Amino acid sequence: MGVVVTQSIKGTLVHYVGALIGFFTTFVVLTKYLTPEEVGLTRVMIDAAMMCSGLAQLGTSSSAMRFYPYFKDQDSRDHGFFGWSLLVPCLGFVMFVAVFFLFKASFVIFFSEKSLLFVDYLYFLIPMSFFMLYMAVFETNSNLLMRIAVPKFIREVGVRILTLIDYVLYGYDIMSLDQMVLFLCLIYGLATIMNVIYLLSLKRISFRVDLSFVTPSLRKDFLFYTLFCFAAAVSGTVAPYISQLLVSGTMGLAWAGVYAIALAISSIIEIPYRSLGAISRPHVSEAMSNNDIAKANFLCKNVALHQLLVGSFLFFAIWVNIDLLFELLPNGEDYVAGKWVVFILGLSKLLNSVLNIGTTVLSYSKYYYLSLGFTLLLTFLVIFLNVKLIPLIGIEGSALSTLMSYLVYYLLLLWVVNRKTKVNPFSTKELLVLAIVSVMFAVNVVWTTFLSPMLESLFYNDILAHLLDGVIRTLIVLSVGILVVYKLKVSEQVNGIADSFISRFRR
Repeated sequence: MGVVVTQSIKGTLVHYVGALIGFFTTFVVLTKYLTPEEVGLTRVMIDAAMMCSGLAQLGTSSSAMRFYPYFKDQDSRDHGFFGWSLLVPCLGFVMFVAVFFLFKASFVIFFSEKSLLFVDYLYFLIPMSFFMLYMAVFETNSNLLMRIAVPKFIREVGVRILTLIDYVLYGYDIMSLDQMVLFLCLIYGLATIMNVIYLLSLKRISFRVDLSFVTPSLRKDFLFYTLFCFAAAVSGTVAPYISQLLVSGTMGLAWAGVYAIALAISSIIEIPYRSLGAISRPHVSEAMSNNDIAKANFLCKNVALHQLLVGSFLFFAIWVNIDLLFELLPNGEDYVAGKWVVFILGLSKLLNSVLNIGTTVLSYSKYYYLSLGFTLLLTFLVIFLNVKLIPLIGIEGSALSTLMSYLVYYLLLLWVVNRKTKVNPFSTKELLVLAIVSVMFAVNVVWTTFLSPMLESLFYNDILAHLLDGVIRTLIVLSVGILVVYKLKVSEQVNGIADSFISRFRR
């Protein structure tokens, strides 16, 4: 677990640098220079392309993680495994293009009434999806080689810097809307090229496909698993992005823009899992392939504990300052309608980041085929609840649909995982974390009731008063919470890092 924690820390640092850039882009540039409708357009386009590229992968990411241990051999450059990982997505992309043109008329009808602007740029989804597809494929290969820092830097920092430049140029009328959307597509193309150059520099991959190494038995298992992953991807890839598209088609791009800003705020909670999950998956895959249940249990409990610890602290910091965030946001009055969407989606992000490791275990176990039923269930619930709740309560209904769907999904999935594999992510330390965070929220209520009015009365500027109160209150409560976690030894890894830092500081 030490390697996992070390690698995840490096990846998390990259994520947070990217998050700072994304924070500035989303909450300063987008809200200042783009209308809610244009914000909705950019978000819907990216989500639609992500969904399409995810489908076109045909489950390559999962199958690569599962079968790479069989190909792993540095002397032979992994028997051409990289070449195989390129061929399957290529077939998937051809299938996506065929489906796109087959159902294009239906897409136009659904979006034309409320989101006509999106229809004008529908064809841009094809190149954007292609670039996102192979960017993900190259990242997967880097993860297999335990090299996550550079690909994460390209995605989280490089792409976001270029996206920021794109929006600024549009904001200052240097680019037209057409040019902005075109440049947005080209950004992902450049990121894809940078990823493949980095992989080639490792001198570990080969475009040559070693047909002699693939035995009939291995080929059969690979094809069966890939077909299964494709079926699972049809449903599993839809769930994370369908809400934004349904809000756009049902309520319009302006409401999709409000939803996008709320989603961006809540997404900060799951940033640590993006790196921790990426570096943990190969270890979980190896443990399950070796039937090492003890190691798999250890990994799952550690991942879930640390995700709950970091995620709940982030959720606390965001929610206790939510009014201040919208107050500081340029044109925040246009987006404050998404306040409770942040709360509901924040809980959903926390739930997903803590329990998603259970999905990983099932995917790499011999019972992987059961995950298809769960992804179908999840997708059905998300779509059904969105269709029912959006007309009733608007964007809060869409957020609630996501939370309810994931809650049902994980309760059933983790019960099955525990029954079949004897692996579960829960431990008593997680209850301790929840107790600590609950006390932190209680302290915040007391502070805002008695101390905040006194502190804010010292300033004539209301915004400055709210800002200082929020910063001081958040830093003090979080610091005390971290100190309690350290003193109670909730995490050996966290205490080890803290002790190392304290030792270096003293020297």
